[in-house]
Amino acid sequence: MRTLLDREELSTDVLPAAVRLLGCTVEADTPDGTVAVRLVEVEAYRGADDPASHSYRGRTPRNSVMFGPAGHLYVYFVYGMHFCANVSCLDEGEAGAVLMRAGEVVSDLTVARSRRPTARRDTDLARGPARLASLLGLDRGHNGVDVTSATSPVRVLSGPPVPASRIRTGPRVGVAGAHELPWRFWVDGAPEVSVYRPGRVRPRTR
Repeated sequence: MRTLLDREELSTDVLPAAVRLLGCTVEADTPDGTVAVRLVEVEAYRGADDPASHSYRGRTPRNSVMFGPAGHLYVYFVYGMHFCANVSCLDEGEAGAVLMRAGEVVSDLTVARSRRPTARRDTDLARGPARLASLLGLDRGHNGVDVTSATSPVRVLSGPPVPASRIRTGPRVGVAGAHELPWRFWVDGAPEVSVYRPGRVRPRTR
């Protein structure tokens, strides 16, 4: 039975929200058909106490989705090349979001391969946040959509919680600010988990 993730499960701090999103399925309507991935890697970003977050310096038109309500997509363009997508969390007015870093394709692989023909292996189809967003067809037009609504073009379906014994944590990938925080979470043994790369000296504009 397909059940949407309840918004209340995301109306919490970014760390438990990130853990809860592991194992959930993100389903998107694309021009080629519905594509779905089971999340195996995510990263948490908070607000004014998180120098790596886009919301660190306060609310702007660009980052306003991070300030709630929970359960909405925050989509941004990075390095002039790629889109990445987050799910907002916390209570409305408090900034927080969870970056969707990697997923396992659980829908028709033929459709997924047609959308990412350069992927060498099926495990690379949604390995990394830019590839995941590309596979799901996410762009600026999806910024702000409600992933807890059945009528949304992008939906997050509730999955059984990943056992704590299978969850690993470590530093976030590619960030310079607060790089020591173990706010990246992944499913141990999942081949889709991205390769860890430390951040550059210059801070990212997240």
